[in-house]
Amino acid sequence: MGKTDFVILWVDGADPEWLAEKSKYDGNSQGASSHASRFRDWGNLRYWFRGVEKYAPWVNSICFVTWGHVPAWLNVGHPLLRVIRHRDFIPEEYLPTFNSNAIELNLHRIEGLSEQFVLFNDDTFIINKAPETDFFLNGKICDEFVMNPIIPRYDMPIIGHTSVNNVAVINKYFRKKEVIREMPFHVFNPKYGGGLFRNVMLSPWPQFMGFYNPHIPLAHLKSTFNEIWEKERGLLDDTCKNRFRKYNDLNHWLMRYWNLCSGRFQPRKSGFGKMFTIGGDNSRLLSYIKQQKGKMVCVNDYSGIFDFEKAVKEVNGALESILPEKSSFELCGRGKEVCGISNYSGV
Repeated sequence: MGKTDFVILWVDGADPEWLAEKSKYDGNSQGASSHASRFRDWGNLRYWFRGVEKYAPWVNSICFVTWGHVPAWLNVGHPLLRVIRHRDFIPEEYLPTFNSNAIELNLHRIEGLSEQFVLFNDDTFIINKAPETDFFLNGKICDEFVMNPIIPRYDMPIIGHTSVNNVAVINKYFRKKEVIREMPFHVFNPKYGGGLFRNVMLSPWPQFMGFYNPHIPLAHLKSTFNEIWEKERGLLDDTCKNRFRKYNDLNHWLMRYWNLCSGRFQPRKSGFGKMFTIGGDNSRLLSYIKQQKGKMVCVNDYSGIFDFEKAVKEVNGALESILPEKSSFELCGRGKEVCGISNYSGV
């Protein structure tokens, strides 16, 4: 099995220099893509590193992608950690960017990034043992091929457009009937649970109508990014020139769909992880974390009205209950000594 890197995107939404630069371009943004809820700090990034160290110690390296800031507590000298700034890999003509789609579509340019990598957002956490075979097997990603119609939402218009744009590219290069004929067991697989029923119901339509997006960390192949950039450079270039998310964007889901339709995946059981949107009642989310009902969880912030401080205390308390030990990615005290005892060989 090849080496696998983790890539995590992080932004310090309170950094005055970042805020000053962002404010220069905010007038060009559309919708809620630049809303404060997309950047406010929940103070739980430590738990991401603790989850990796405890439940995925096999990782080859961690690429911590940032505008330029890093948390004061982060042990940047850790042998498995690489701090990657936007200017280190994103072409100059796309900078500065506040569009996560543009950042993610250029990840394959990170020098030394492994062919196999898993993309995390900073609101996604490993909460249970997750072996490498949960993400990759025999050089292919592990994922679920579940079709799903795209449902536009008035409160999230850009996401709907982006999904349509992605699927339009897929339908340009893949014929649905041929995909199903060439790998029927990959499409109609009992591992998908209720997703299998969706595939049966949507199979008569001649073209793909969309795919189910689980909103958890996704396994990727760097070669797929290179291939799609070669085929659709113009469309990807248009996205990367948008400093904020816009209606003509593509995103990294396109690479996932491409892997699914080209057979570069191994079927994985549904229920691997789950996304929860924060609200007034977070009991289901808290129970999911504390009882470790899955291997991954996404704690999705949004612009709705709720008691933010209360939600932070609840969520972080749940994460602390399963990940109380500091990791070797954390610095402690004034002397900046390293916390925790690493599980990694050679550390």
